[in-house]
Amino acid sequence: MTASTSERVQRPWGWFETLASGPGYLVKRLLIRAEQRISLQRHLYRSEHWVVVAGTGVMECDGESTTAIPGTTLFVPRGGVHRAAAVASDLEIIEVQLGTELREDDIERFSDDYGRVVKYFFNL
Repeated sequence: MTASTSERVQRPWGWFETLASGPGYLVKRLLIRAEQRISLQRHLYRSEHWVVVAGTGVMECDGESTTAIPGTTLFVPRGGVHRAAAVASDLEIIEVQLGTELREDDIERFSDDYGRVVKYFFNL
């Protein structure tokens, strides 16, 4: 296991930081600001497991919505179309990625509030 002292990576919706990584896994902490959301997206090479640790919001995967409160979990299978949104308060999620390639460009965006829609790969 590799513990990380990485800095927060700023995004239009909030920020993320890498907490730990090892062969086949990566652990991140995400903070989605109140009234913001991440893009509607999917990944080719990884699945994700989200655990809400603070705040409130909504998590979506493959057309199903789940209320996000501390303790809520969501499994996102490889290729699952998903997003998370904060409501009145910031939403904090611990994300565990599992897969063969764990990289930031493993993303296909379908909808994005910040104009970052890029559809460039894969049929599952």
